[in-house]
Amino acid sequence: MGENFSPADREIRRLVLIVEYKGSNYFGFQLQAKLPTIQGELERALYRLTGEKLRVASASRTDTGVHAVGQVVSFKTHSAVAPDKFISGLNYYLPIDIAVKRVYRVEDSFNIRSKAVSREYKYYILNSRVRSPLWEDYSFMVSGELDIEAMNSAAAQLVGEHDFASFASNLGVKLKSTVRRIYNACFERDGEMVIFGIKASSFLPHQVRNTIGALIRVGQGKMTGEEFHSIMLARKLGLAGPAAPARGLCLMKVNYNKSLGEENSENI
Repeated sequence: MGENFSPADREIRRLVLIVEYKGSNYFGFQLQAKLPTIQGELERALYRLTGEKLRVASASRTDTGVHAVGQVVSFKTHSAVAPDKFISGLNYYLPIDIAVKRVYRVEDSFNIRSKAVSREYKYYILNSRVRSPLWEDYSFMVSGELDIEAMNSAAAQLVGEHDFASFASNLGVKLKSTVRRIYNACFERDGEMVIFGIKASSFLPHQVRNTIGALIRVGQGKMTGEEFHSIMLARKLGLAGPAAPARGLCLMKVNYNKSLGEENSENI
């Protein structure tokens, strides 16, 4: 259980965690009743470390099976646990597939979602005729040839501010707008691994996986670049599906105007 602390130590602090996790065993980041989630594990570890029932918020709500190396999470605490103990303490209580990498003390008013200027994801495609046990949980295997040039030509049409409704799934969530700004989107090949990198202001539900699903079909010759563009122009929810599997997707980084250490008071 968490440490005891005196009233004199009960200054409210807002802390930010940089978290890495393997999403295979979790039903996404956000809490779900009776299902394992990243948020649930973090809040359980915080309770065991501090003795407080805390609610955490994330900069990007990753879906079931999606991984992260740079998720940003924040919470408020009265705990007197020393700042340098949060990394070792939380990692002691967290399961092996979730780890806190860094901790920052930030201003109380700092909002990790609204202050974020962009999010970066990568999607890994194993383009091989033979499966890879080591990459099974982290990539989507496509055995046939992929035309990377055609895929990049289609992906280039995504760059800029557009209505991406066709690439979103209809999850019953009321969205204020389906317009998003994409800063870059491109494929690179590294041997048998084809890696898609995408950076945007934010993403719609399942946007990246639906986009990848369509771009793979372009690479397989099942869809032309013009047909891909027509899907984007149609602005019809779910039109770009089916989505690529979640296991190939990883949240790499959430960007702010300044680094968290520069923006705020203390790099822990």
